Amino acid sequence: MVCVLTLAKLECHGQNQEVVPEDTATFAPKAKALRIVTRNEWLAQPPRERLDDLKLPVNKVIISHTTTEECKTQSACLYRVRSIQGQHIGAENYGDIGYNFLIGGDGNVYEGRGWLKVGAFVRGQNTKSIGITFIGDYRHEAPSQAQMETMDALLKSGTKSGHLTQDYRLYGSCQFMQTESPGRLLYAELKKHSHWSDELD
Repeated sequence: MVCVLTLAKLECHGQNQEVVPEDTATFAPKAKALRIVTRNEWLAQPPRERLDDLKLPVNKVIISHTTTEECKTQSACLYRVRSIQGQHIGAENYGDIGYNFLIGGDGNVYEGRGWLKVGAFVRGQNTKSIGITFIGDYRHEAPSQAQMETMDALLKSGTKSGHLTQDYRLYGSCQFMQTESPGRLLYAELKKHSHWSDELD
């Protein structure tokens, strides 16, 4: 015997609304799962030199943007991350891609140096913070809601795993150096975050 359950429709203020059966009303939609694209998956070059270990947990997260073209598909983001690594190792003479993590317009996180290694993103802050960059230019375009949710999921993962302190503070890179990064529209969104801080130490 096959039973088919249909949802009744209820007319309310001129809009159709579904009536959820009582026995399923307690189920809520799941939050978007955090997807971290590993270095192996984006075909990273090996570091050019030995990277220093980060002393964990850290209590600072510094956000920047790449000022490159954005990427909205995984294939475009893979290309963009590889290009950024090539620029950092080549023209910038870094030991590896500078950021700990990158957030793409596809809603994925791309592993840079990860949680365990000292990054190269803000002079004087690298040994005591995690550097996260948004792929794109946010001086004239706002980050998507999906990107902000992805950042939140990454930060929650960091506190849960013990890589970030529970009371970590969130900053934009322009608070530590003369730069427009992370772009005024991303900066405005960051200032709404519960961990945002105007206080520098």
